[in-house]
Amino acid sequence: MTRSDKETLLSVEGLGIAFGGLKAVNNVSFGVRPGEIVSIIGPNGAGKTTLFNMISGIYLPSMGQVTLSGEDVTGIAPHLLARRGMSRTFQNLQIFQSMTVLENAIAGYHLQERGPVLADLFGLPSSRARAKRAEAGARKLLERVGLDRAAEREAGNLSYGSLKRLEIARALALDPKILLLDEPAAGCNAVETEEIDHLIAEVAASGVAILLVEHDMKMVMRISNHIVVLDHGEKIAEGDPATVSRNPAVVAAYLGAENADG
Repeated sequence: MTRSDKETLLSVEGLGIAFGGLKAVNNVSFGVRPGEIVSIIGPNGAGKTTLFNMISGIYLPSMGQVTLSGEDVTGIAPHLLARRGMSRTFQNLQIFQSMTVLENAIAGYHLQERGPVLADLFGLPSSRARAKRAEAGARKLLERVGLDRAAEREAGNLSYGSLKRLEIARALALDPKILLLDEPAAGCNAVETEEIDHLIAEVAASGVAILLVEHDMKMVMRISNHIVVLDHGEKIAEGDPATVSRNPAVVAAYLGAENADG
């Protein structure tokens, strides 16, 4: 069953993909509403990141449809999706380690602040004005994620958790309607995870929809409004955290059928 109504921002209908005849994801459907946190969970190899890659335009689905704000965006390139309001982070950090924290955040404004090449080449007033707007916006974002005091530091010198927050800041620079986060707390300690937890909740409270892949089940159960569970590429359950946590199929997928029966 798919939650599909007039309030749905992102709608995924019957999405699937096969690699060499093997169905990595098969007939997955769900919806995400503005300001809602929807988490995709499942054991290793369940197809979570593959699903993300189809939604965000990295993979072309073999079947199904992705709709954003009522528009069919199936297979559209990531940079075009970004212009339509979809931004994402990746499981592996995509940070420019030798650049400053501020420069990394400014890089997120490249789609919004693009101008004529000649204006940038010759440093014309319009180019300088765009650069100032991008820097001002980046500094506000760094303050939002708690990194304003580290603005001039080289990004490679930050803690892992801080780098994760920097990546989220850069994704927010695109002013997205929906933010896809692929394991934002992976590799973080308890304190760093809590900081990211609070940041995600704050972003959702501002009206941005969040689609999350995460292995930290405590975090998922704490912040999610809705959870979709995958196993071997199939959706086996969905619902609120309490409902999903009691679902026998979900317990079996994580613990194995024998342990679940026990």
